[in-house]
Amino acid sequence: MYKRKSLVATEHRAAASMDPEFETHRSELVARERSGHTAVVEDNLLYVWGGYVSIADDEVFLPSDEIWVYDLQQGVWRVFHMTGDVPPSMSGSCGCSLNGTMYIFGGCDENRQTNELYCVNLTDGKYRWRKMAHETGSAPSPRDKFSCWVYKGRLIYFGGYGHKLLTDVDSRNRSFIVDEAAWVEDVFWGWNNEVHIFDPRQEGWSEPKTHGRAPAPRAAHACATAGHRGYVCGGRVMETRTTDIHCLDLETWTWSEIHPVSSAPVGRSWHTLTAVSDSTLFLFGGLSLDCKPMSDGWLLDVETKTWREVEHPYKDKPRLWHTACPGKDSDVIVFGGSCDYILLVDTGHCNDALVFQMQPYPLFRICEDFIAKNMRSHEMLRNQFPFLPPKLLAAVKKRTSFYRTSKKQKPT
Repeated sequence: MYKRKSLVATEHRAAASMDPEFETHRSELVARERSGHTAVVEDNLLYVWGGYVSIADDEVFLPSDEIWVYDLQQGVWRVFHMTGDVPPSMSGSCGCSLNGTMYIFGGCDENRQTNELYCVNLTDGKYRWRKMAHETGSAPSPRDKFSCWVYKGRLIYFGGYGHKLLTDVDSRNRSFIVDEAAWVEDVFWGWNNEVHIFDPRQEGWSEPKTHGRAPAPRAAHACATAGHRGYVCGGRVMETRTTDIHCLDLETWTWSEIHPVSSAPVGRSWHTLTAVSDSTLFLFGGLSLDCKPMSDGWLLDVETKTWREVEHPYKDKPRLWHTACPGKDSDVIVFGGSCDYILLVDTGHCNDALVFQMQPYPLFRICEDFIAKNMRSHEMLRNQFPFLPPKLLAAVKKRTSFYRTSKKQKPT
């Protein structure tokens, strides 16, 4: 079922393996295009791991022993070599960050879907993987294309597409729907709507007893955490794609469905949903019901239950199976993904970082950007630059690098 292969080397990997802090000239080093990867933002740095790319007629996994880091303030990429219990190269894994640590669970490697959990500290500069064993409970069954909420120091996983043994499939339990087109002897593939919790402090798995009507089993959906609630939007539900919205109260474990009172986005899968406040969620991209790559952006107010389509500068950049991370000042950082229907024409993988501004910037950031962008063309700014307050001076120096770099590359 899985035809993807692992990529043995990239253009920069040989040098990176010799020097853990290897980087080339900023105008030369750019993360490779990819889809089905993992990305998180910590301290204004975008960390990108895994995924796959198309080479000739093959779908090839990207190396799992390297992590790409993009400085959102300077516009500079770096790549670091990773050591330790390096996970297999995968796509469709679920990644998240908690207290400066990135966690990777599940995904699909060369042969199968997995249910292993790995973590790596992003703050110590060592980038050493650790495979996590669980002291209590049982790990979820192998799966990919699922999602995660982070709440009160715990990782809460939902849904996905994966396989179970025949002995683990209960026809009376609608939490797992068998894909009739995919089974081998006593192994069945299908979609699920299960909720599993991993507590990193206890290193244990558990399954909460949920109440209310759960969403239908699905994969390639989108999730976001806002306040004490986890939201699920759309995805593939058997043979269709939808944009229904469900909410799980992470205190009471009660499901509810949000029925919008306004026009809503068309059904889709492989899109993203990002919280920009405790009551507002941003949806971007995905694959529509008629298999069209999408570039529309929508805001959902969960209090008023209204969708609103938003204008943005990336209407010509459709994306699916990309990542979206909350950034500074409520920005949303979209990276990678495909601009084609990847099940038919798997060639349009991307490697640009798109920054969506979701609210007016604070005065400090407005000043920082204005000075950095215009200093070269304004003599007065150049003359007054050394007299800026130390904090603003340091920020402007970094931001100046971003605008200098962006002029050498295609704008994103």
